[in-house]
Amino acid sequence: MSNIDSTLKLYLCAPRGFCAGVDRAIQIVEKALEKYGAPVYVRHEIVHNKFVVETLRAKGAVFVEELSEIPSEHHDCPVIFSAHGVPKSVPQDAQNRKMFYIDATCPLVTKVHYEAARHHKMGLDIILIGHEGHPEVIGTMGQLPPGSVFLVETVDDVAKLDVSDPTKLAYCSQTTLSVDDTSDIVEALRQKFPAIIGPSREDICYATTNRQEAVKMIAAKSDVVFVIGSPNSSNSNRLVEVAKSYGSPKAFLVQDEKNIPWEEIQSIKTLGLTAGASAPDILIENVIAALKDKFAVDVEEIILTKENVTFNIPRLLREAEELHAPQRSA
Repeated sequence: MSNIDSTLKLYLCAPRGFCAGVDRAIQIVEKALEKYGAPVYVRHEIVHNKFVVETLRAKGAVFVEELSEIPSEHHDCPVIFSAHGVPKSVPQDAQNRKMFYIDATCPLVTKVHYEAARHHKMGLDIILIGHEGHPEVIGTMGQLPPGSVFLVETVDDVAKLDVSDPTKLAYCSQTTLSVDDTSDIVEALRQKFPAIIGPSREDICYATTNRQEAVKMIAAKSDVVFVIGSPNSSNSNRLVEVAKSYGSPKAFLVQDEKNIPWEEIQSIKTLGLTAGASAPDILIENVIAALKDKFAVDVEEIILTKENVTFNIPRLLREAEELHAPQRSA
């Protein structure tokens, strides 16, 4: 298929792609590899993007799902916890195994952990808005004793919720959810439990909110919207949903230029393009280059806002003069 003589109007969302928490987590793995040498172990995918994981794997990162997968002779190698956060039991397990670990949890996820712990200390049960089985949800629920966190995914879940004391409740949410869906769930919670306490600041992170708001700006004028991201990326999947909800006839999750659904865009005039918070710029550039091979592409960047958020990496990885590999036992 080639429509090189036909013009395709490309609405490019800004902001798009990497957020500060993702950038920090990737830096932590890269700096650990520089300082300590390979292998550096990472519990779970550092961020939910196949390209990022494979790039780090090629540099010497070894990805595991559980600490028990790390050979005992490598317990002196660094093990890094992913940006999604982990239950309290994981660092405790690492300490029991005498492992050296570095926590790459996004600071905005850590904020939710602290918030949940603070409310629990006040004697409140926690209602967590999130997706069952997502690593961030597992990590947040794992901050507190079993039975003290109730997970809800939908407004219907709220209706079915049965708690011991409706006057002693607080809620928090996964950071990568749909802003609109979450606000509906919060409203349902407030109606059912008028005394419920919310977070001091919105839990859904700035990057998730900004990317969703940017997509809303281009959805209605796009025949199709592409969201660059991996299938297991929560925030990327939410962008697809938002694009459809706000007027785009079709929206697709596209992992990279090899996965472009060409048959869906043969006769379109306008295409919206964005990327989830764990998708690197190179994937965006490659998709645009592939489109330019097939169409005469007219790119218009639609800018919602400029992001200038940065998060420091841990102090032990910051010092340039320390970037050397220590002697390690064979």
